[in-house]
Amino acid sequence: MARSASQALPAPADRRVPAPLFHWLNDRLAGVLLHPTALPSAFGVGAFDDEARKLIDFFAEAGIGAWQICPLGPTGYGDSPYQCFSAFAGNPYLVDPAALVTAGLVTEEAVRPLRQLDPDHVDFGALFHQKLPLLFSAYDTWRRDRQRALPYGDFAEFRQRHASWLSSYGLFSALKEHFGGRAWWDWPVEARTLAAARKSPHAAQVADRAEAYEFIQYLFFGQWALIREHARDRGVLIIGDAPIFAALDSADVWAHPELFQLDPKTSRPTAVAGVPPDYFSADGQLWGNPLYDWPAHADDDYAWWLARLRANFELYDVVRIDHFRGFDTYWSIPAGAPNARTGRWENGPGLAFFEALRATLPDAKLIAEDLGELVPSVIALREATGLPGMVILQFAFGSGPDNLYLPHNHRANSVVYPGTHDNDTTLGWYATLGEGAQDHVRRYLRVSGREIGWDFVRAAYASVCRLAIIPLQDLFTLGSEARFNTPGTSQGNWAWRYRREQLNALRNGATSYLRELALLYGREPQKPKPAEPGE
Repeated sequence: MARSASQALPAPADRRVPAPLFHWLNDRLAGVLLHPTALPSAFGVGAFDDEARKLIDFFAEAGIGAWQICPLGPTGYGDSPYQCFSAFAGNPYLVDPAALVTAGLVTEEAVRPLRQLDPDHVDFGALFHQKLPLLFSAYDTWRRDRQRALPYGDFAEFRQRHASWLSSYGLFSALKEHFGGRAWWDWPVEARTLAAARKSPHAAQVADRAEAYEFIQYLFFGQWALIREHARDRGVLIIGDAPIFAALDSADVWAHPELFQLDPKTSRPTAVAGVPPDYFSADGQLWGNPLYDWPAHADDDYAWWLARLRANFELYDVVRIDHFRGFDTYWSIPAGAPNARTGRWENGPGLAFFEALRATLPDAKLIAEDLGELVPSVIALREATGLPGMVILQFAFGSGPDNLYLPHNHRANSVVYPGTHDNDTTLGWYATLGEGAQDHVRRYLRVSGREIGWDFVRAAYASVCRLAIIPLQDLFTLGSEARFNTPGTSQGNWAWRYRREQLNALRNGATSYLRELALLYGREPQKPKPAEPGE
């Protein structure tokens, strides 16, 4: 006899879906995406200064509970925060020169050349030639008086706390400078690995310079800690970003070549990272990063990755893992290929990596950047981990109603964006759409399209996705001139900055409206808890 639905037999125990490893995104919240280099300042690039505090204050007043940033690492050729000299270190360009003047480490006269730099765009070349020498001068002042009191704690204690990566980063940076900026695989053979370099005469030759690089990190971490404390006091979470891959010319690959797919004879990659042709590029994206030797990582229980994420959580409240797809399968491109069209999918570490992470950092708050081709195995991995994925509204229009990025298909355990740092601004994007896609936007959102940036802000706030992140450029109602990055290009990226007058105008004109959106759509941030006595 057939059974009714109410009489159906329970599923066998071995068929029950296991509980997700992580389950943290339970409250609705709104945030803003802005990399700190885009902050206004008098010194050619954003910094950890009062402008950062003013932005946080605006967030708190407007009912915005999160600030998302791009990776904070030291950038190299191309200036991309996704290609850094270290997965652990911070970007020296973000150190506030005014604070160094106040501390007596540099003079006002010494910082004056920085005041002549472009206030609207970052000139990374000028910073290399003007700001880095200023930071080394600060170190020289401190070295002459090591008892000088600074507001960032004890330098020796800082070195000890970060010893697992700081000393190797300092030596790598000093040697790179010593050898004329060449990539580490072009250094003399006795310096091509950390183990060899520490035994070579070169280590003693650059010891003072290595300490200087460590001291600059002390300044970076000390100043960032003050910014993060201000954000915590104002009830604003910091969402950081961890690129899945390390840069080839980095302290990480130099110090741990055994963890990457490198030719032992040449120290060059046997294959490199990227993605096949997609929305952004017909040739795919050839990133060029070395690929991980995942079995080697598994052999030591993913120690390097766990140390990296532990360090990230000292800087941020939440970490977005870039290119989550690569933990399932990654695109392996033959070394020397002219583009990313040729390649093949290889298996990543899968759920085992996240199980190791869960055992070590059970309260980790991660976001999975799961954009691109979502094959069933990627979806299954995301569901098994329980990590919130990402939704991009700009990807939603111009196709049918089954498009996963259309708001009626959103999932609660997700983060919705009008666009990310890799997209055009919403105004710029809309202007380049065909009439059919523009009509789809207008009909779906029931808007005229005359204020499309704010239409997308409201659509993001209204989404069922628990976290909504808005690029600051969209709040400023800016067009393509404010685009931050164009994937697949190497020039003109990462340089945009805003002026303080723009934030003042937004603060005066939109604070109440944003608070209303937060109230209307249940995204009001929780008030920060008062500090316990003795904290």
